[in-house]
Amino acid sequence: MCHMYASTDPAKYECTTRSIRLQGSVTSVRLENEFWDILNEIAAGQSLTTVQFISELHQEVIEIRGEVPNLASLLRVACAVHQQNAIQENVIQGNAAQQNVAQPAAERLSRASLGIN
Repeated sequence: MCHMYASTDPAKYECTTRSIRLQGSVTSVRLENEFWDILNEIAAGQSLTTVQFISELHQEVIEIRGEVPNLASLLRVACAVHQQNAIQENVIQGNAAQQNVAQPAAERLSRASLGIN
């Protein structure tokens, strides 16, 4: 059952620490490499560097909440939300594709039942 998780490449869960400048101060963020990869993907999707994305996210959370109590946790959750949204988008696209295929088939069945070609 857990084989797919247990067989994960250890490099993915090895931690890397990066220094980031946020609001004029340098801070260190330690995350597993898999999360850095996802953050890179999110940032690229928004035409930003990873540091720019993190800085913007940090600033927006401060504007909304007043503080960021745990930046590493925020980044991990942002990655999880990104992955969940990607899954939901794929499901929606898959359902739409199935409906597009099913619609003509249903239409053909309906026409055949009426004796229309």
